[in-house]
Amino acid sequence: MSDHRADDKGPGGPSDTGAGKRPAATTADPLELIEQCLASFPDNDPRQQILYKLRHSVMLNAASQQQREAEYKKISEVVGKLTAPANRIGTLLDLPGEGLARIVVGGAEYYANVDPRVPADVLKIGTQILVNEAYAVIKTLGYDRSGPVLKLAEALPDGRLRFEQDMGRQSMILQRSSDLAGVDLKAGDELRIDPGHRIAIEKLEDRKGKTHVLDEVPTVTWEQIGGQQEAISAIRKAIEYPLLHAETFQQFKFTQPKGFLLYGPPGCGKTLIGQAAAASLSKLVSESMPDGGKGEKQVPITGGAFLHIKGPEILNMWLGESERMVRDLFAKARARRREGALPFIFIDEAESILGTRRAMRSFNISNTLVPMFCSEMDGIESLRDVVIILASNRPDLIDPAVLRPGRIDRKIKVSRPNRESAAEILKVYLREDLPLDAACVAGRGGEPAKAFQSLIGDVIDTIFKRTDENRVLSIRLRNGQSKVLYRGDLVSGAILSSIVQRAKEKAIDRTIQAGKPAGLVPKDLLDAVSEEFREGEMLPPDDAAEEWLKLLDHHPDQVVGVSSFRHGRQTEERLINQII
Repeated sequence: MSDHRADDKGPGGPSDTGAGKRPAATTADPLELIEQCLASFPDNDPRQQILYKLRHSVMLNAASQQQREAEYKKISEVVGKLTAPANRIGTLLDLPGEGLARIVVGGAEYYANVDPRVPADVLKIGTQILVNEAYAVIKTLGYDRSGPVLKLAEALPDGRLRFEQDMGRQSMILQRSSDLAGVDLKAGDELRIDPGHRIAIEKLEDRKGKTHVLDEVPTVTWEQIGGQQEAISAIRKAIEYPLLHAETFQQFKFTQPKGFLLYGPPGCGKTLIGQAAAASLSKLVSESMPDGGKGEKQVPITGGAFLHIKGPEILNMWLGESERMVRDLFAKARARRREGALPFIFIDEAESILGTRRAMRSFNISNTLVPMFCSEMDGIESLRDVVIILASNRPDLIDPAVLRPGRIDRKIKVSRPNRESAAEILKVYLREDLPLDAACVAGRGGEPAKAFQSLIGDVIDTIFKRTDENRVLSIRLRNGQSKVLYRGDLVSGAILSSIVQRAKEKAIDRTIQAGKPAGLVPKDLLDAVSEEFREGEMLPPDDAAEEWLKLLDHHPDQVVGVSSFRHGRQTEERLINQII
């Protein structure tokens, strides 16, 4: 009996499970127990093979169990996402405090908390936000990329924006997005708003404004304009002298002219003179007048801005749209002046938008455009330090209110070139670096400069000679006399440029056909003269003959008939309406 009890107290017996003893080996990892058994068996024990197989089986089962648990976890996550309620999308309206947000979701506003994990720099007014079931902001999605586009009616002093809608609908007042805060907005700007019509998100570029406004300073110089010395001298004195001799003008209390009109027949250089005036004056003020001559309070003039607008492009079928373009043009000029540039507003074909107003029941665009233009020039918000240059072929069609002193102070005639002016224009296009035929050079002094000078003289003589071949029109006057217009009476800078261009084409074609370089020859220029005037000899319809003669700078007050000297039409005559 005693021996048996003694065996019960041996290792692993019941007494080992008492208090203070280590836990039973059955709670240990199975692989660890197998390793202990392998260590206790002597080598070459046949039971080791069984234990090795058992360990391998246990390891395979453990790996399979881990894979099943990973797949189960993935499936559980997918099921959780599919069965979880959807997060709502709203718009951030305001950030009243740290960790707080005023949002709108589905048309209803909420005062919600912001997840601390959302960075503060991405919380922008107007952006889309993601809210959970508790309507807490958990993520930002950026600005909505869609939404209606409205034109701004007024930017309120507190930063809010007022938009006018279609006739019969109420106006809207919206707040700005974070990206529009501090942006200079003016009436007429196109803004994209969020689909909920709560916040203005983005300012859009006016594509129409870019088509008719050229915001740059031209590079045309006075040397690039041949002839027209009288017109160039007049405009240079009117524009440049007040800056070059500011003290003298100040002593006489002389005010610099605000506007200029360049008028004359087409193709005589009105646009080029306007561009050269802007380029010259911009360079002058940037070099010699760094403070603009206006004192410390005036924004210094650091350059120029050339706003070139073509008259017909302002005309718009929608009521009020043309007036808005004129208003925006002057607003842009004032903004450029505040930035330190000297703005030039050059309006080509001015008679198309500033025509004489008429009293009629039907709508006439001039009845609204002309008052808008006049009010912008000298209205309540005076136009200061802005130069306006108008160009027109028909100054008689421009409203007198525009041309009065104080608005357009100088009217400068750009006439057709005479013999001397035409020669100066040809020197601009027939430069000495052009290829000239060697025989021509040898026969005309042996020097290219003398050869070109001789060619220019031949062209001028051909155009201005008073021969039957050069007759273009016969004008019959009311007193029974007739007046003949020759080619020299209708020549222009554009015609002379086209003559040189035609001669170059002939030389280029001859070079291509011969396969070797070929220069200009006198025949190229003389043939080009005949071709140019032959293609330009066209008579207008009977009811337009009077207007056509005015466009040619020939006043038809006493003219009763027009006839052409083209071959086969010597006796044909067009009668025009009698001037009363």
